[in-house]
Amino acid sequence: MSTDGLPMVVPAPDLPARVRIHEVGARDGLQNEKTAVPTAVKAEFVRRLADAGLTTIEATSFVHPKWVPQLADAEELFPLVGDLAVDLPVLVPNQRGLDRALALGARRIAVFASATESFAKANLNRTVDESLAVFEPVVRQAKDAGAHVRGYVSMCFGDPWEGAVPLHQVVKVCTALRDMGCDELSLGDTIGVATPGQVRALLTLLNEAGLPTAELGVHFHDTYGQALANTFAALQHGVTTVDASAGGLGGCPYAKSATGNLATEDLVWMLHGLGIETGVDLDRLTATSVWMAERLGRPSPSRTVRALGKTTQPDKDQ
Repeated sequence: MSTDGLPMVVPAPDLPARVRIHEVGARDGLQNEKTAVPTAVKAEFVRRLADAGLTTIEATSFVHPKWVPQLADAEELFPLVGDLAVDLPVLVPNQRGLDRALALGARRIAVFASATESFAKANLNRTVDESLAVFEPVVRQAKDAGAHVRGYVSMCFGDPWEGAVPLHQVVKVCTALRDMGCDELSLGDTIGVATPGQVRALLTLLNEAGLPTAELGVHFHDTYGQALANTFAALQHGVTTVDASAGGLGGCPYAKSATGNLATEDLVWMLHGLGIETGVDLDRLTATSVWMAERLGRPSPSRTVRALGKTTQPDKDQ
């Protein structure tokens, strides 16, 4: 099948002219892998993503190796990619993680909060308020060091233990993160249960609480096949930062029902068809995800990668 001239560009009204993709494949995408991915492969993955035109690539997490063994090589990895002319955010769980990241020159930091008590307990071993209290000095020190700080908020649309999450509960956590100094917030649909109306309602409520759309990003999982629909709803609201994972890698180790992240290639296909600029070369990005799939020994779950790179996709049995 020829893909010349595809996707056909047909702009839709009232959408952003450009979207910044916050690529999470190297961190969120790989953190669940049971088999250790060599540090050199991770570094090459980041470099290939940068070469494909992605300008924000979340590199790793400075979490204790006991909790996320796959990212135990953060100190070795970060210097291997630190020379790239792209933003390289890193996740830090606490003061110790921040100190390790800043010592290596990291200047974009992310903290990870929960909108629900159940997930805060499972993921952070604290209540929501206790976790926010831990993050406050971390954010303050990061800002004092001149770092940009992103606040992740998980379980914004549903929780595997609590079910539906009241929107005001999400707004409360987002407001607390903003008040402590976070420059940007990422709204996480951790188990992939959101629908477009819910997305629009939460964004509207956040605006009414004084959080501007320009400071909000969205992070959707595709458990129920809603990730692109939810992204489109966010774009209609004016959101210009969208998290995605190359090849659709990832999930959540503390939410077993969560499937992979929104695939970056699927997102780029839709955005380019809408005439929205991303700066991403889709062919290079697809080749990168095929390359990583070969190293992981399984095909990419991304539909776009399967369509564009199917001749070089590894078989499941390989």
